[in-house]
Order: sequence, then C-alpha cells, then structure tokens
Amino acid sequence: MDRLTSIDVFAKVVANRSFAGAARQANLSSTAVSRHVQGLEDWLGARLLNRSTRRLSLTESGEEFYARCTRILSEIDDARGAAGALQAGLRGRLRISAPGALAIQLVTPAIVEFMTTNPNVSVQLDLNDRHVDVLGEGYDLAIIVGDTPDSALTSRRLAAVRFVTCASPDYLQRKGIPRSPADLRNHDCLQYSGFLWPQKEWRFTARNGDTIVVDISARFVSATAALLKAVLQGAGVLQCPSYAVADELKLGSLVPILTEYQVPELSVYALHAQGQQVSTKLRSFIDLLAARFGPEPARDP
Repeated sequence: MDRLTSIDVFAKVVANRSFAGAARQANLSSTAVSRHVQGLEDWLGARLLNRSTRRLSLTESGEEFYARCTRILSEIDDARGAAGALQAGLRGRLRISAPGALAIQLVTPAIVEFMTTNPNVSVQLDLNDRHVDVLGEGYDLAIIVGDTPDSALTSRRLAAVRFVTCASPDYLQRKGIPRSPADLRNHDCLQYSGFLWPQKEWRFTARNGDTIVVDISARFVSATAALLKAVLQGAGVLQCPSYAVADELKLGSLVPILTEYQVPELSVYALHAQGQQVSTKLRSFIDLLAARFGPEPARDP
C-alpha cells in the first residue's frame, strides 16, 4: 500500500473528524479509508485513533504522527507547486482563524493585499473569538490576542494591542462622565464573553504607577460584534482594543474616557505548526502581517 497516500488519507480523516468525510474528500469508499488507516497503524505498530460510534479522537501517538504528517504533506504540496513554475509566484490555499474585530479591521486588508500580489493563492478566513485547535481543526494559521497557549505551536509576536475605555455621547450625557476608575461601579459596563481580554476586572495604571482594579458588574455580556452595537446605541461603557473602535472614535460616535489612566497592553500572535520548514506562502503571509502590524500598536485611533 502506498504510504504517502495512506498518510494523506489519515490526515483527511483527522481534518474531517470522520471516515465518511475523508472518504468523500478523497473520492474513496469508507472501507478503503479504513484500510489505509489500519495499514498505517500496522506499519507503525501503534494505534493512531480512538474509535467509537459517536466520536473519533487522536491517541497520543496519533497526535504526534498527525503533526508530522501535516508538515510532510505541506512540504510536498509546496515542492509540487514550485517544481514547474517559480516565476508563477505562490499558489495554494491558506486557512486562517482570527478573532472577529481583528479579522475585519486588520487581517482582511492584509489578505486582500496578499491575494492581489499572489493571484494563485486563495484564503479561507474564519472568525473565532476563541483559541482554535490549529492542528486538529486543520488551520494553517491562527491569529490570537493575549497570551500564547501552552502547545506544540510556533508563535510569532506581530504587534502590541492598546485598549480604550469608551462610551457613546448619549450615554455619557445621561449617566455622566466617569472621572476615575472607581466611578465605573456606578455605570453600566459591557463585558466581553470570550478569551481575548480581561473580563470581570478592569485594570488601570495611574500616572504615579499605581495599579487600580475595578470589579465591574456587567448588565450585558456578549461577543465583540454585539458589544460594539450595544455601546454605539448607548447601552453602557466598553473597554476594548483600540482597533475595534478606531473609526467610531474618529467620527465621534464613541468618546474615550479615563484617558489619564493606562490599560495594560496585550499582544497579537501568529500561531502555526512547528517545524523547520514553513510553507512559502504561509511564511510570506506572516511576514506581510508583521510588516503591516508592527512595531507600533495595531491601529491606534
């Protein structure tokens, strides 16, 4: 049995999380897919998958083997693309995950520029306000805000992220302007429900260097898009990355408050599978992101 074909079939099983899905993608029968996986397990002398009637999961050996398989297949794909047409530029598909506001405001313009320069490259961008499983979910690249997770991934810091505390003019007219972080206890605060920035506690740094922690009592908890809609409609005070509201702050539909206090910065990271060799198109796209993002904080208003 062709080992390379079996490796490709195994990778499709993991990406689709099912034998049936892999069979459809590879244009094979489910029985043939099962034989390929079984042949690999016999060859390796190790079980790669835990199988049950309801779910399919990787064993510890399977996780290690899958990580190496994806690198092998990516390198083969790159070699095949480069073999006959260096002058034709980059080619192939990139699947990318990024959090909503960052994806829309900063990542999408970079993707459009990259596709314009490289007409043989296609991109799938998924908006995820969560830390995705890059290998298990079949992503080439995940862009995150915050601390890098402990994992077998390679990370590259792209930029700092500054935060702004803001509200609509209508809300501030009704409720008054907070003069200190402690005043937020008497205001309606909007709380993010994902993993990107601080939640129940908002932290500020005073000019004298003192750290001020405010326990907020949120009346509305949701994801990025809903919070932006709510703050524009006067629902309360929002603390968020400056890139998410840069246009609104310039237009005056949102007003920055507590500007004499600093909010701790976070970082934007690009995460991808480890390996000495990174595909040319992925490396080129990450380089483009780094050039567009840094070294200054991402899109301050």
